Amino acid sequence: MLFRYSRDKRGKPVRKAIVYTKDEHKIPREKIDRDAFYIVEHLRNCGCDAYIVGGAVRDLIVGKSPKDFDIVTDATPSRIKKLFRNSRIIGKRFRLVHVFFGEKIFEVSTFRSICEGSVGNSFGTMDEDVQRRDFTLNALYYDPIKEYVIDYVGGVEDIRKKVVKPVIPLDRIFVDDPVRMLRAVKFASTLGFKMPHALKHKIRKCSPLLSPISPSRLTEEMLKIINSGHSYEIIAEAMEMDLYMYLQPIASQMIFDDKKFEASYMEHLKELDALVREHKDARLGKKLAFLIYDFITTLTDWKQEVLTKSAAGELYTKTWSECRHFVLPINPQRTELEYAIKDVLLKLGVGVRIPKKITKNAVATKPGFNKNPQKAAQ
Repeated sequence: MLFRYSRDKRGKPVRKAIVYTKDEHKIPREKIDRDAFYIVEHLRNCGCDAYIVGGAVRDLIVGKSPKDFDIVTDATPSRIKKLFRNSRIIGKRFRLVHVFFGEKIFEVSTFRSICEGSVGNSFGTMDEDVQRRDFTLNALYYDPIKEYVIDYVGGVEDIRKKVVKPVIPLDRIFVDDPVRMLRAVKFASTLGFKMPHALKHKIRKCSPLLSPISPSRLTEEMLKIINSGHSYEIIAEAMEMDLYMYLQPIASQMIFDDKKFEASYMEHLKELDALVREHKDARLGKKLAFLIYDFITTLTDWKQEVLTKSAAGELYTKTWSECRHFVLPINPQRTELEYAIKDVLLKLGVGVRIPKKITKNAVATKPGFNKNPQKAAQ
């Protein structure tokens, strides 16, 4: 085992991090994406420091194949842009660089400073950057050239112990960014890790902080859950932590009010996960159908609608209006929500052709639909 040192104000060496060698961390180099390796190597050859960081390192240690390889460096975004012609600078507050290799996108960021807290926008050093990482399992730096894992915060041991621990102090981590609560739940659920009692208690206490988060960020997080293949575990944990009510408030209320609705809703999440695992590239609308199916069944007596041959177009229009409200605050792509509604209606025996336009005044409180779908679910 090796160690990484820096110097204190007096110039004395201070042990900062544990450096794990290949024999200790067991990461096979062949699992490193070749283009990610090239980015790190090119930055190094140009005199910059660079590492693979975050979730990719975590996944490699637990034996999974990473979906993404993020890279961190001491080079500024403008320098990175000059070194890679196949790149562009993104971000308004804190700039970073996307490097493109065909359809693959690699995020290359500059070490961040802690001078403005855990969400500031200033560049810094590696020693500071690690203190900006949310949880220890995401705060590891991998050198694919020397095959070292650099660990400032005990992340390797926490991964081995299967525990989610914060890097940022509990009194600040969720105040600075409430979405970190959802990330904690996601990591614990997808990896089968435990959260310490203090962390769980803090999440429940801070859950209202999600209320003012923008719909775009909540949509992004919800789509990650839907596409994870572990939506059942994540949503079950999110409900226990009082978080799901901020992602899907109407669904949460209906789950709370009606045990039958809850059982069916959760069973459809299992079916969603099975679909994602078998067909990773299934369109979003196909996946959204599992989230809205139980809600749609509460809107009217669908067997009667089919028997009386109600106008399919009108039924669709009313259902679309209600479902759009049901999924708030998330805002999925309109065409995908339309596909999901059509998919559910077809399963209920209503043959529909999606109209080109949905009128703004279309409502679902006309005859045949319940004004209070929660009561219909009871």
